[in-house]
Amino acid sequence: MNRLRNRLILIFLAATLAPLAATVWVTTSLLDISLEYSSTNELDAISKSLEATGKEFYQRARNDLKRRAASGEIDPKTYRRAGRASWPEEVKAFAEGDRPEDFARAGQEGDRLDYLVRRGEEVWLYSASLGDVKMERLAGQIRDARALVNQAEGRDLRRGFKLAYIALAAAFWVASLTLLAYLAHRLSRPIQQLTAGLGQLAAGDLGARVEARRDDEIGRAILAFNHMAEKLQESTERLVYLRQLASWQSLARKMAHEVKNSLTPIRLTVEEMLARYDEADREFMEQATQIVADEIEGLERRIRAFSQFAAEPPVRPAELDVNSLLQERIAFLKTAHPEVAYECRFAEGAPRVMADQDLIKGILTNLLENAAEAAGEGGRILGVTAAGNGRVAIEVHDSGPGLSEQTRASLFQPTISFKKKGMGLGLSIARKSALLSGGDIVVVKGELGGAGFRLLLPVVTNGIQTRSDRG
Repeated sequence: MNRLRNRLILIFLAATLAPLAATVWVTTSLLDISLEYSSTNELDAISKSLEATGKEFYQRARNDLKRRAASGEIDPKTYRRAGRASWPEEVKAFAEGDRPEDFARAGQEGDRLDYLVRRGEEVWLYSASLGDVKMERLAGQIRDARALVNQAEGRDLRRGFKLAYIALAAAFWVASLTLLAYLAHRLSRPIQQLTAGLGQLAAGDLGARVEARRDDEIGRAILAFNHMAEKLQESTERLVYLRQLASWQSLARKMAHEVKNSLTPIRLTVEEMLARYDEADREFMEQATQIVADEIEGLERRIRAFSQFAAEPPVRPAELDVNSLLQERIAFLKTAHPEVAYECRFAEGAPRVMADQDLIKGILTNLLENAAEAAGEGGRILGVTAAGNGRVAIEVHDSGPGLSEQTRASLFQPTISFKKKGMGLGLSIARKSALLSGGDIVVVKGELGGAGFRLLLPVVTNGIQTRSDRG
């Protein structure tokens, strides 16, 4: 269960729900107050007031026009029956009715008031201007305002505003929650993977790694974990190898001592047998004695190798130039293997290393000798130097048949070899020397199609060996 993600979501809920509820309540309350004094209500009040004012103005204009007509202040326009066909429509309509008098709005948009009076078969028309007041336009505006007020009241504007605001706030909140859940998942997933990797590492899985896809603090923490796991794996493997090496050294010391104790009386006895035999059998005895002596010498040579393997030579570290050292070793061994072609690729400005010169020479001699034997006549050997990650690497590649998986599994384990030129201890001694120098030897992919070995050594910084990569 992803507890960090759930906690982030709960924190978001606690931090947003209460403010959101308070904001909605305050906003809707203010909205209620504002809508009470909204423009719709004001428009309703203005339209009603304007309607009453218009009616009062129109009634006063009628009374004044009627008074002026009765007092003779204005002259009427007379329409006689004989000219009925040319009467205006409003006059015809009045004449067809039965009312003795009537008022009508006329002119442009009702800016004139007409007073029609019957006089027998004639119709008298009195007119008066209303000035800038256009009664038709005013009536239309009042009618439109009333229609707008009625429409707004029918739609319940206040409720619509509330619902729209609540829906919008809820949509923003849900979108924020979704985004937070996504971000919380992206944030917590690498932490969860890192926790799982730590659990695997604590359980003994030294190969546990976490894929780093981020370039932030979490990504750097994952890179630090992977680096730590890699260093821990290397250190553990070295420690295991050193423990095995200690056991093999103890066994080698015992074996060398026991075999040496047995070889000495065997050699003396054979020599005594040769001294006491008659001349007739002397040729046979000399041949047999020589065979036994040669085999004893071979066994003694192997015993010396085991003694060297079991010994702990003193380490005298000093600053070394790896380019010069590799070049010197290749030049030294080139005369012994003229049938092999040697190539070099040196790193420019490679930093110096701190190691025992004799031990490093022994390691390079072993690697180059093995490479020459594997390459054979017409083969090639490549020596390479490189630097990076606080280390200097010396690589030896050959064009031989390469190494099988079974050979790789026990490559650095001490074995007994009965080849004339091999003891079976060369790579074991070489790796032990590398570990004593603060480095290591690893197998790499060969650049010439055969085997490849890389000697790693710590660099010198201000004359001091870097401690981060010591074995």
